[in-house]
Amino acid sequence: MAQFLDMATAVNSGNTGYPNTPLTGAAELFGQIGLQTNSAVNPVVVLSGTIGLTGEEGDPYQIFIVRGQTFDATKIIYYAQGTIATTGSNELHSFSTADFAPLTQPIINYSAYIAGVSTTVRRGPEDFYGIASAR
Repeated sequence: MAQFLDMATAVNSGNTGYPNTPLTGAAELFGQIGLQTNSAVNPVVVLSGTIGLTGEEGDPYQIFIVRGQTFDATKIIYYAQGTIATTGSNELHSFSTADFAPLTQPIINYSAYIAGVSTTVRRGPEDFYGIASAR
């Protein structure tokens, strides 16, 4: 039976319209959490989030979830890419993943990033959350 360890959330924007920031080709942070695992052996972490985007039909974007507090391509545990479906509409893009192999440590940090083309705008809402359990 799994044992609950911790839960954390980062809400960068709870409403549509904010932060109203165009994407760039570089990965931009939109959520960061730390989960207390108390050095449990074989923890499992479930991560989810949502980001609202507006852009032109076909605009590409990429979402990255990284273990750690800074963007490091060697620590990506989740990568997704998508495109804007309809020009001008605010579209919510959600994701969910699990980390089955984090190192045993007291706190595990995770960061959510997005990258894309400058015609795509982060329009909110934006959230990122995780739940840690031990097997």
